[in-house]
Amino acid sequence: MDVIAILGTAIGLSMDAFAVAICKGLSLEKGFKVRHAVKIGIYFGLFQALMPLIGFFLGSMFRQYIEAVDHWVAFILLCLIGANMLKEAFGKEEECVDAALDFKTMIVLAIATSIDAMAAGVAFSMENVEIFSTVAVIGVTTFLFSFVGAKIGNVFGTKYKSKAEMAGGIILIVMAFKFLLEGLNIL
Repeated sequence: MDVIAILGTAIGLSMDAFAVAICKGLSLEKGFKVRHAVKIGIYFGLFQALMPLIGFFLGSMFRQYIEAVDHWVAFILLCLIGANMLKEAFGKEEECVDAALDFKTMIVLAIATSIDAMAAGVAFSMENVEIFSTVAVIGVTTFLFSFVGAKIGNVFGTKYKSKAEMAGGIILIVMAFKFLLEGLNIL
């Protein structure tokens, strides 16, 4: 997996956290401080890096059994994640979060926004990705997007939430096709 693919995947995976960070920023509109954006970024960035690592090790345990079709597994997982993000982007219901930044609230949000990253980690195990540098890029990217998302939400509201989810879904589907085409030796 090349640097562009890793960065594209990191951006795609960070879009859920970005969207929730926008809502958090909106909910903190009167009491917003930079430290709030840093806290949001740390929670989301940490979990977005941890989950693909867990998925990678889980996927590595059964990789030998599905090696002949590993590119199809990666393709299907990333397409499903991307399609779900597109579905959320076009969904009518607005789901914003409250202003709480306590441990319990943030852990739940961090896990919820990073579950798809665990599935991506399984896909990474099928593609021989250098996992530690990849999760570092994912974590830093998610931190930055979440930090910026909190500020955007504070300033502009949820105007960019669905666009972020749409962009993330499209990026992950493109990465899925890249994995498939490489697995079929077309690229």
